[in-house]
Amino acid sequence: MTPATPISDADALLARISSREAKVGIIGLGYVGLPLLLAFGQAGFSVIGYDIDPAKIEKLRAGECYIQHIDASPLVPLLRAGRLHATDDLAELASADAVIICVPTPLTRQREPDLSYIERTAESLLPHLRRGQLVVLESTTWPGTTVEVMKPILERSGLVSGRDLFLAYSPEREDPGNDRFSTRTIPKVVGGDGEAAGRISAALYSGVVSQVVPVHSTQVAEAVKLTENIFRSVNIALVNELKVVFSRMGIDIWEVIEAAKSKPFGYMPFYPGPGLGGHCIPIDPFYLTWKAREFNINTRFIELAGEVNSAMPLYVVGVLQNALNDHFAKSLKGARVLLMGMAYKRDVDDIRESPALALLHLLEERGAVVDYHDPHVPEVPMTREHAVYAGRTSVTLTPPGLAAYDAVLVCTDHRAVDYGMVAAHARLVVDTRNALKGLEGTALVVQA
Repeated sequence: MTPATPISDADALLARISSREAKVGIIGLGYVGLPLLLAFGQAGFSVIGYDIDPAKIEKLRAGECYIQHIDASPLVPLLRAGRLHATDDLAELASADAVIICVPTPLTRQREPDLSYIERTAESLLPHLRRGQLVVLESTTWPGTTVEVMKPILERSGLVSGRDLFLAYSPEREDPGNDRFSTRTIPKVVGGDGEAAGRISAALYSGVVSQVVPVHSTQVAEAVKLTENIFRSVNIALVNELKVVFSRMGIDIWEVIEAAKSKPFGYMPFYPGPGLGGHCIPIDPFYLTWKAREFNINTRFIELAGEVNSAMPLYVVGVLQNALNDHFAKSLKGARVLLMGMAYKRDVDDIRESPALALLHLLEERGAVVDYHDPHVPEVPMTREHAVYAGRTSVTLTPPGLAAYDAVLVCTDHRAVDYGMVAAHARLVVDTRNALKGLEGTALVVQA
């Protein structure tokens, strides 16, 4: 009798994924990892969520969410069903069939990639890796990171990628505060280190998201994410530069954009603002500019976009300073300014790389007395670059309070704010988001 052909590690893992027997571990339970954890749990997988922050673990175990825009309703049912487990012990991920890494990838002060979180995570995983596991990196980084940085570290375990261990990259595409799309409805790009890893990672995500877009390598998948964010960075820089030019000409940039987007082809609207925020667009392009230098290529277009966008907070402060001086004969020094919005974008509580922090610094550096109002950020959390502002609290928005400020600076256009009250009671409003468009009031409104 001919003996049965032994099943391969790849086939065994694919079978476990198909039957939902596979256990999925998520490392890093922030704006990317937490939605992914819930999505896998709701899709029928058992999930383990790991984070170094014990406060996050405590909240998750209690069925509570610590990120405002994320729906916490699936938490309790998943916990009760025993399909979700939160831990700060990395050793528990040894039982996971697939491990997905969602850790930060910031820049150094010299605008060079800081891969320390990825490297430390890979090092920490070494004692807990086992044959037949899938490891997926989702953190945004330069093309080549998965196979040039992570792979050598993980293979120190004695497991070889493509034979004993399967390694893949799938860029996160979260858009906090966007009600039209969720983790499950956003197409997922997946690239593996070898054909087997590509098939396995595509099968894993196919069980959770509506569409998987396979590419032939981890490098292609890494480049996809950078391309998406560089596209946004460059186009935002363009419209920010147009804003400055058209403002000098007395032309309303917002009216221009509204009219231009009526063209059904060849145009896509982007909108100006006080600067770039969030963990992606202000940072990701510089991962490619850094890597390009290895190939003796100067990415002038990308770097110029970064310069334009980085200059926006200073431009906004200049508009505010001129408005105070020209219309009220008042200096910025000693002026009372209310900064409207601390989060980097509308209707979220995320302040990572928020231009509001840069504006706060520039205003106070020039002697202004600054408060802020943000219905989503009651208190400024600790940040790496602006630790001095940690603990500041949002002021209440009232008609007498508004009238007491020399100027209101709209940085983030949260929908929960009563802009009609702002128009009616503020003296001067410098509006970077066109939030007061069409509102009647006594306030002098200046666009910036």
